[in-house]
Amino acid sequence: MPLADGSTSPKISVVVPVYKVQGYLRACLDSILSQSFEDFEVVAIDDHSPDSCGRILDEYAALDARVVPVHLAENQGIGKARDAGALKARGEYILFLDSDDTLADGALQAIADRLAATDNPDILLLNHVRTYWNNRVQASAAGELLAAAGEDVFTALERPEYLGMFAVVWNRAYRREFYVDDHHFTFTDGIYEDALMVYKTMLTAQRIAATDHVCVEYRQRRQGNSMRTPGRKHFGIFEQYQRLFAFLDERPHLEPVRALLFERAVSHYLFTLAREDRIVPKDRAEFFKLAAADYKRFKPRGLVLPEGTQGTRFQLLERGSYTAYSAVMAASNTRREVIKRATKVKTKLGKTAYNRLYQLHLRRPVDENLAVYAAYWNRGVACNPGAVYEKAKELAPNVHGVWVVKRDAVDTVPAGVDYVVANSPRYWEVMARAKYLVNNVNFPNDIVKRPEQVFLQTHHGTPLKQMGIDQQKYPAAAKNMSFAKMLERADKWDLSLTSNQHSTEIWERVYPCAFEAVEFGYPRNDVYFRATSEDVTRIRRELGIEDGKTAILYCPTVRDYQKGYVPRIDLERFCRELGPDHVVLVRTHYFYGADPRLAALQERGLIKDVSRYPVVEDLCLAADALITDYSSIMFDYACLDRPIVSYADDWEVYRKARGVYFDILSGQPGETPGATATTEDELISVFRSGAWNSAEAAELRAAFRERFVQFDDGNAAERVVRRLFLGQDRGPTVLPLDERTPAPAPGVVAKARIPQQPTAERGLIGA
Repeated sequence: MPLADGSTSPKISVVVPVYKVQGYLRACLDSILSQSFEDFEVVAIDDHSPDSCGRILDEYAALDARVVPVHLAENQGIGKARDAGALKARGEYILFLDSDDTLADGALQAIADRLAATDNPDILLLNHVRTYWNNRVQASAAGELLAAAGEDVFTALERPEYLGMFAVVWNRAYRREFYVDDHHFTFTDGIYEDALMVYKTMLTAQRIAATDHVCVEYRQRRQGNSMRTPGRKHFGIFEQYQRLFAFLDERPHLEPVRALLFERAVSHYLFTLAREDRIVPKDRAEFFKLAAADYKRFKPRGLVLPEGTQGTRFQLLERGSYTAYSAVMAASNTRREVIKRATKVKTKLGKTAYNRLYQLHLRRPVDENLAVYAAYWNRGVACNPGAVYEKAKELAPNVHGVWVVKRDAVDTVPAGVDYVVANSPRYWEVMARAKYLVNNVNFPNDIVKRPEQVFLQTHHGTPLKQMGIDQQKYPAAAKNMSFAKMLERADKWDLSLTSNQHSTEIWERVYPCAFEAVEFGYPRNDVYFRATSEDVTRIRRELGIEDGKTAILYCPTVRDYQKGYVPRIDLERFCRELGPDHVVLVRTHYFYGADPRLAALQERGLIKDVSRYPVVEDLCLAADALITDYSSIMFDYACLDRPIVSYADDWEVYRKARGVYFDILSGQPGETPGATATTEDELISVFRSGAWNSAEAAELRAAFRERFVQFDDGNAAERVVRRLFLGQDRGPTVLPLDERTPAPAPGVVAKARIPQQPTAERGLIGA
């Protein structure tokens, strides 16, 4: 359709209101942009989202002209954001899509086909499915009803059964001229605005059609859904339905559907009242009273009550006695529900009764100046928790830190560090009483997270491989894992630390819990910006790296589809091909034990096995280059701005068995950190040809650093300590990437140590 400016309007405008969904937004946009039907635009309304949603929209708009971002100056709510999108839309049809939902494959084509077959109705009703975090998919209740419509076109008065569909605006497409130009529909303030809009548009439309093609995948968020957050805002439901009945009063010809809409309204009231995640106990009597008042006010003549239990609820509401309603509802609990609750209580008691000492400590007050630290399943003082611990001693000396360690890791604890052995008597005391809990993994299931406690989850890497609930699709990763238990552990997090926006988005989506993301950088990486040339020299000497040699750190990650350490490089050949000017430091994953093959190669002087070296950051500082496959060490090493070589000989197998978020072999800026190799011959060639340290590799590394070295600047630990222990919202501002100075590379240090020789010119002057 030609527009006033001479351009042609798209068939469909997908209007996406966006607010605090950075973990889901990319999936939403990708589901639209990957549709086979291409005659559409995406009008995405950034409702002044406080996270990175606006930046993500701009990123997509820069890559695809069909994405039209609109940034609101202040938060206005989903209804007003949709209004702004509808006014901006140029398409013949408007499809509202929530930004945490996705379009199913072929959705837009199915919509376009049915619009053509029904001669462009005012409203096209769509089918949907509900999707859950555990990959369960539930069909909608309207599937058969939608299929029965075929290619019929009708009004709501002619087919009132379609008013019984799930009352949301995203399961229907609106003809823009009908919606915007003819009737100027706008959303009202508050929640439950969908129901009012759905009924008003359905009762106004002269031509309605339907398709049973599944078009929308309605995500059932485990947490974070505003409708599942209890509070007084749910009382707004009364005003919305009062507006609906006022709409009906002004249109006597709609009297035939008044009883149906009354039943829908009352059922919605009762549903909302019964939900503990909407109406809190202290507000239920008041909510019931207001619902009863609306019942009496709007009850139509000749109302036929629903059958069964629902009809009983209607009668109780009409009586207006909340006491009677509560008694009947309590008595209606089935025996199965009672048994289920009893079993749950019994199980919980069984889990906690094993240690009465722990129960006693849980009754004691929380110690406001006690922090518990742990890392890598109690392997010792390390990683982000270790860096936070050191900075806390400096900035928050009043907070006493205690480390949890395994019994066989006690010897690794540095002198002067207070620690407890896991499951010892004092362990239960500090876990029960510490105000602060800091870990880079999870504490065990049997640890109770008290409301007064604050749990900082620091994580221990940037995700390349699929994590959290995403692992469900990959049997090698999901083996013997209870994802429900995993999420129960993640429910205990209060703060989730990230070092880049990529991590923030992934953690939010794959751990659908109620934590707050803190984009402060990884404290363990501070050393890469604070270490000096003297530190680099000292570490290399401690490792026995001779002056002038190029040190290559080789860090392969664990394979979920294999047992034990399996060498992926013939290290003897690799060292021989590189020659005596190189030294290879080999560090296997901490899941593996000592490997006799590496020990033998070290005895022969071919490699240095640094698998048990306690501080991986020292190894990175000592290395001139890194070789890795899928290990998150690449993201940390990128802080140093030194060459990274990706050696992925089993890429296809790993990708299918473990799953990845992007292709490190693609050669695309922001995905590939440098030179790549998929065979041993290619790896050798990368070093012998100089490709590992080429200008092309440096360009890739620069783009990789821009994406992933986002918040690491040497001040991450201070930001964390000030927020966690001192309650300060602001720490040091993150430095721009071009203003950060990483520790000098070994080659630079070596050149700086060479005494400057006098030139002939200097010699003459000296004479």
